[in-house]
Amino acid sequence: MLVGYMRVSKADGSQSTDLQRDALLSAGVKTDHLYEDQASGKKDDRPHLAACLKALRKGDTLLVWKLDRLGRNLRHLVNTVHDLTDRGVGLKVLTGEGAAIDTTTAPGKLVFGIFAALAEFERALISERTIAGLAAARARGRNGGRPFKMTPAKVRLAMAAMGQKETKVGELCTELGVTRQTLYRHVSPSGELRPDGEKVISKRKMYS
Repeated sequence: MLVGYMRVSKADGSQSTDLQRDALLSAGVKTDHLYEDQASGKKDDRPHLAACLKALRKGDTLLVWKLDRLGRNLRHLVNTVHDLTDRGVGLKVLTGEGAAIDTTTAPGKLVFGIFAALAEFERALISERTIAGLAAARARGRNGGRPFKMTPAKVRLAMAAMGQKETKVGELCTELGVTRQTLYRHVSPSGELRPDGEKVISKRKMYS
């Protein structure tokens, strides 16, 4: 069975899913197998995506118009597709930069494997750089005392670390110099950005 997912960023009527809908219908998705959200791709709360993923069964294929309609970021996308693959569900992207991805075919799986490798490399690189930065800060005597606030570097390190099963939250908090409460306000247990974490990173970009 083919299942389609659509998303637009605004719920005020200024954006339409008509183009996505037409493409998905032309690809063979039936009208009653379409799911639609009107929410920013950065938000965790996308109820129809959750319903769509839950409805998929082994042998089904999820179709999206473009890759950015599905994932909040590369890491979230990779995790989502790995979960679908484990369940025997395929993913096909119709257009855009990810149009070569079709995990029901060998070439498509290869392309997605490259995406996954890039995501893993990005996470390792961020972790390596931020750990080095924290070590340098400790060497300058910025250690102990009142916990420091979260910084973009700490948020990125937390994202990379929280996605690893072997990470001990208590040790991570000590390394970052923050409390558990502060950590969880910025990053979820699975390593996804939360609103406070997005604000920290966005603020840094604003002034950079």
